[in-house]
Amino acid sequence: MSDVTAFGRSGWSWLNPPAEWSTVDGLEVTTKDDSDFWRTTHYDFVRDTGHALLRPVTGDFALRLAFTGAYAEQYDQAGALLRVDERTWIKTGIEFVDGEHFLSAVVTRDFSDWSVVPIPGLDGPVSLVVDRTGDTVTIRYGVGEAAPETMLRLAYLPPGGEVLVGPMCASPQGRGFPTRFHHFEVTTRPAG
Repeated sequence: MSDVTAFGRSGWSWLNPPAEWSTVDGLEVTTKDDSDFWRTTHYDFVRDTGHALLRPVTGDFALRLAFTGAYAEQYDQAGALLRVDERTWIKTGIEFVDGEHFLSAVVTRDFSDWSVVPIPGLDGPVSLVVDRTGDTVTIRYGVGEAAPETMLRLAYLPPGGEVLVGPMCASPQGRGFPTRFHHFEVTTRPAG
């Protein structure tokens, strides 16, 4: 499904449309069950069934988003996706694991790796800033009213070429869950 208008801009396209969605007042999504993004490591499977509303960006950029979710089932997740192709991508956001919320980043170059930071007592929105400069992606976060200043991850992403970016969500073991992206913007800048 292409040419969706969201966050005041047209030209978005769904990678794996969710069960339900609306672009009124941000983006509201209800995931399908058994949806995820993962490649091989630890689990020996490849899943490319998570939901992402994407648009192309080239060169250096910063994306900012704020979101909330009704996390309830193991691995319910929401956040942002940067995707070169099905073998090269980064997802980051909140993931619900063993009854707790974690800030999460998965970096995939043929094989996925996963890093997490616990967020005890999460109540309210999470904000992320994901900055691509050259071959480096820096992920910063903030919880509640806090600005996204705390660094979660520094990762490699091939420089220069087109990347699809946008909000992402999935429910690998759940029956689907609702999430709301309150804000999403991308600012491009000259390489340098």
